[in-house]
Amino acid sequence: MAINLLAQLGLPFLVELVSGVLRGIAHPSAQSTADALDGLDEAIKTGGVSSHDIGEANRHMEEMTKLKIEEQTKLAAEVNSSLRAEITSNDKFVRRMRPTFGYLMAITWAAQMLGIAYIMIFRTKDAVLVIDAMESLGTIWAVALSVLGVYVYKRSEDKKLRNRYITLAADEGEENSAIKKPPMRPNKAQQAASYND
Repeated sequence: MAINLLAQLGLPFLVELVSGVLRGIAHPSAQSTADALDGLDEAIKTGGVSSHDIGEANRHMEEMTKLKIEEQTKLAAEVNSSLRAEITSNDKFVRRMRPTFGYLMAITWAAQMLGIAYIMIFRTKDAVLVIDAMESLGTIWAVALSVLGVYVYKRSEDKKLRNRYITLAADEGEENSAIKKPPMRPNKAQQAASYND
């Protein structure tokens, strides 16, 4: 992970790196921060900051890195558990939420594009205002389409995993095991069922 790598490199490297990055930003606060970091870098190199203080700062940075990694791990576990709950849910709405969201996105997108086309064809003088308004919606559409993309990707991945392995019943005292299915062509009923999922 990038956070872990930066923590291992230590404070002197990070001070020099951040200072160099801030020099590329043409803003007074970025430049003054870069100047302060350059002063700290010079103090580290000339011994103005003790090695004990640098070691303590590195230890603190490693601890903060561990906390950040734990936070990210917990977040990923929560996302995975909610996706598993969605897949195994008997509630039809929960299972159909992804397709429903996709259909609503398609309908909304089509309505918006038809509205813009109508304005551009029949009310040309108002087209500039509508296009400017559409530009304001760019962020909302980017988020919604990103969510839809994740939904489609995750569902495709779920189907691949579900269709790739079968679980074998274990003997007494052993755990169930999954083995790869041999490749086979699905029949019409299986194809129809996979389209409905």
